[in-house]
Amino acid sequence: MGLSSQKLGWVFLLCFVVFCGYKNGVVEASHKVYMHLQSQNAVDIKKVHRTGYHFQPPQHWMNDPNGPMYYKGLYHLFYQYNPKGAVWGNIVWAHSVSKDMINWKPLKPAIYPSKSFDQFGTWSGSATILPGNKPAILYTGIVDEKQTQVQNLAYPKDYNDPYLQEWVKPDFNPIAIGDTPWVNTSAFRDPTTAWLGRDGHWRMLVGSKKRRRGLVYLYRSRDFVDWVKAKHPLHTAPQTGMWECPDFFPVQAQGKTGLDTSVIGENVKHVLKVSLDETRYEYYTVGTYYPDKDRFIPDPNSVDGWAGLRYDYGNFYASKTFFDPSKNRRVLWGWSNESDVSPDDSEIKGWSGIQAIPRKIWLHSNGKQVMQWPIEELEAIRENKVELNNHKLNIGEKIEVKGITAAQADVEVTFSFKSLDKAESFDPSWADYDAQKLCQVRGSTIQGGLGPFGLATLASTNLEEFTPVSFRVFKDHDKYKVLMCSDATLSTLRNEPKMYKPSFAGFVDVDLTVEKKLSLRSLIDHSVVESFGEGGKTCITSRVYPTLAIYDKAHLFAFNNGTEAITIETLNAWSMDNPKMN
Repeated sequence: MGLSSQKLGWVFLLCFVVFCGYKNGVVEASHKVYMHLQSQNAVDIKKVHRTGYHFQPPQHWMNDPNGPMYYKGLYHLFYQYNPKGAVWGNIVWAHSVSKDMINWKPLKPAIYPSKSFDQFGTWSGSATILPGNKPAILYTGIVDEKQTQVQNLAYPKDYNDPYLQEWVKPDFNPIAIGDTPWVNTSAFRDPTTAWLGRDGHWRMLVGSKKRRRGLVYLYRSRDFVDWVKAKHPLHTAPQTGMWECPDFFPVQAQGKTGLDTSVIGENVKHVLKVSLDETRYEYYTVGTYYPDKDRFIPDPNSVDGWAGLRYDYGNFYASKTFFDPSKNRRVLWGWSNESDVSPDDSEIKGWSGIQAIPRKIWLHSNGKQVMQWPIEELEAIRENKVELNNHKLNIGEKIEVKGITAAQADVEVTFSFKSLDKAESFDPSWADYDAQKLCQVRGSTIQGGLGPFGLATLASTNLEEFTPVSFRVFKDHDKYKVLMCSDATLSTLRNEPKMYKPSFAGFVDVDLTVEKKLSLRSLIDHSVVESFGEGGKTCITSRVYPTLAIYDKAHLFAFNNGTEAITIETLNAWSMDNPKMN
């Protein structure tokens, strides 16, 4: 088949150079529809739990980060947004720009339903920087009331505009459709950033499933316009359900420097991340990409499925990375949705959803897992530093960290201990528990041996409510297991039956026999606590809604509920200023 004149023009230009819908009788996706709420504009914005320095729009619903990129000196973040209400619906690609990913300026929506190939929805996707520094967006469009999903292309109207305020959606869209009987077109979405192979062909992935087998379809194109589905998926795994928001990128085997998505080499590994609709968590594997076969094979020690590694063991979903050429790093964005009670709560307060602080991401030197750390630009809004050094905490002791705004803070602490002798024996009956269930039965208020110790964040004066972020050490035969918990069980006096107050948790891969220390960093921001254990090996994001511990009535404590004394070797804490936020 020949190319249309419009396609030829686009090809000539290139030579120079969703998310997750809703559940009804047909579509298989993630969001429920609340027709009576999705177009109800907020009259009054309830601010008590709005964040100070996390990204969020002034009002209404927000979900997935889309197409983050760096272009002509500006960072661009697009995101799924409902301009008419505080629940999911009427989704457009909202657009903000920044020079530092901390202060943000809003622009008008970049992509919204306007064509036959996206008239029922413009869902999630990614940005690719083509040769000649030419951005392009790949996104999922919804074409009919049956929620049939297709993949579309958009490109800037004016490449000289660093704000990229106008986007063109060519009429030759869609560029990829489920054109074979075995493709589930109601579970076919969220195209990745594309990468350029050595053979001159572009490649992208699209998330999908076959029954309960998750998979990512691979598409190839020589001109970024005509895409052909490969015979085999890049990767697939059984009993995992729908793979949403896939992400696939290279990492250095050694070193923290980020890599452009198209880099392939001998000292390069690849990371495949998927968001699992059935669990509402994200999982990733580290492995090898074989470009000649277009197959990804996880490393033998990289669990492929529900028991695998996560970027974040808490309220963190639909994440997306991008390569930042200005600082040679790979940056991770993730969405943290609300956990209060119901859609009516979002409608009452007039807003829903935040983005987690952007994180630098790299492969640990052991090759087993990725590391994450808040971007360095965040430190520019620190103020009123307080310090505490070499302070001993005995059994049941706590100390308040004073002199900062505890409701909006950044805290870094290193705990040390002299002995592992009092570490609790790991009960064989816990062998089938995941970390979250173990945190539920051995929480921060239950006395242990070596731990639990950590930070009590967003705490009321007498600890009627608080969100503890803690470590607990177990002895399992001749090895030690470190459990990290962020427990929202006691985070609020509110006690509605439907309120989600989980005990989020993950294990920390660390050898305590080498050095008897554990470090923790927590970003506290009114209704969110983002925590990074042991330099970013284990990360947990919790959404919480304190009743007493709000504004200047919030407190921060360091505590030890173990029988082994703990030393706060160093503790540095800062109040966090309010950046310009949309």
